[in-house]
Amino acid sequence: MEPRSDAALGDALQSDDPAAGLGGVVALRVLADQLEFLHVQRARERGWSWQEIAQALGVSRQAVHKKYGRRL
Repeated sequence: MEPRSDAALGDALQSDDPAAGLGGVVALRVLADQLEFLHVQRARERGWSWQEIAQALGVSRQAVHKKYGRRL
């Protein structure tokens, strides 16, 4: 599913239609995942340790390394 535009997300927030609202939730999750990946990548490029990234995200070092270790 492609992320929705800001206007579509706003529409989802205002809608009484569960399909629109849940579609907005999916779009936000996709956007959050993309933003997290981008900043984990930037942190690694700047020499951050997995522990520092994990602490910033509020997760364990093992969790963040498992999620991104092979991708970066």
